[in-house]
Amino acid sequence: MDRVQVEAFGPRCRDIAYAEKLMSAVIHLQALGLTEYEARAYTALLALGRAVPARVARQASIPRPKIYETLERLEGRGLAAKVGQNPLEYAPLSAREYLSRSRRSFDDRLAALDRDLSRLAPDPAPEAVYHLNGEAAIRSLAEDMILNARRCVYLAGEQTLAERLERLTPRGVELMRADLADLPPIAAPGQRAFLLARDTEAALIGHFIPEGESGEAHGVHTHNPVIVHLIKGYVKLAAQKKG
Repeated sequence: MDRVQVEAFGPRCRDIAYAEKLMSAVIHLQALGLTEYEARAYTALLALGRAVPARVARQASIPRPKIYETLERLEGRGLAAKVGQNPLEYAPLSAREYLSRSRRSFDDRLAALDRDLSRLAPDPAPEAVYHLNGEAAIRSLAEDMILNARRCVYLAGEQTLAERLERLTPRGVELMRADLADLPPIAAPGQRAFLLARDTEAALIGHFIPEGESGEAHGVHTHNPVIVHLIKGYVKLAAQKKG
């Protein structure tokens, strides 16, 4: 952060570390829907406790003509309240309460979106097999599968990915992990295989390409119970071979 950015947050922000924390808070508040002026004014109020609008404007480096409407919008959002009339002063309301409201609102929107999307598209047929292209697609889907696990996870192969998924496995979920060194190969020569089965519901098979070689990582994803059970059995066999 340069001096111009520090100065923009007012006289309290000569300390670079403090200014960086303040700027980070402003950025995250904007991501939740506040304007830059609203975010600056709110963080200024948190620092001041209570203050007249002119002082908030100085602290947040907001033009005086804009500070009154900015504080009124904060009041409307439930982030600030008038605490005096002569002189007029504002005080910040609880940041935790605002975050809780924002979290509930976001969860409500996600639930509504889930309902809407489920009406537009039926659940995938269990026998369907979906192709995955690219390492990023495989890793992203594998992480989603792990995070949604409820009872058990079986994974094998591709050590780096397996280690990350093991760390992401939710508490209380049974995990079995193995390598594939002692079993017949399930990927083309030179490729690295990866297997994942979650609960009794979903499976993923991935083939990774060594760095520097031509080709792209690829795989398949399915809810077919036969394939899910095959992968679980293969991972169990790999674990027994290792033992």
